[in-house]
Amino acid sequence: MPHRFQTRVYYEDTDLAGIVYYANYLKFIERARSEWVASLGVDQMALKAAEGIVFAVRRVEADFLRPAKFGDDLVVETTLQTAGGARLVLEQVVQRGGERLFVAIVTLVCLTEDGHAARLPAGLRARLAGPLH
Repeated sequence: MPHRFQTRVYYEDTDLAGIVYYANYLKFIERARSEWVASLGVDQMALKAAEGIVFAVRRVEADFLRPAKFGDDLVVETTLQTAGGARLVLEQVVQRGGERLFVAIVTLVCLTEDGHAARLPAGLRARLAGPLH
């Protein structure tokens, strides 16, 4: 079941034509991912402090399908595709009124603070395997 994050397109998100500047879709999906992780009960700052683990984007495949415009109300749906030992693959879809505007496949990796690969903590793996996610 996808996690849903709502946002609105502000003037600062647009270019001279009044459409969302392409790089801002990455900001929208980043905010949605942060809210998705929080919805799992994960405090990223506490995880870093307690276990020295952080998440980083390893790869993004993006398709720009239709433009969002100033004033649009958007929904970003985040769905877990796969979870490995140290990697998560998510599909993130930006929609306006159910119409798909932007689709990204995002690969996240779990890292130690010095940049080495780390296994996903057992508690997080258990939450990802739960019925709601």
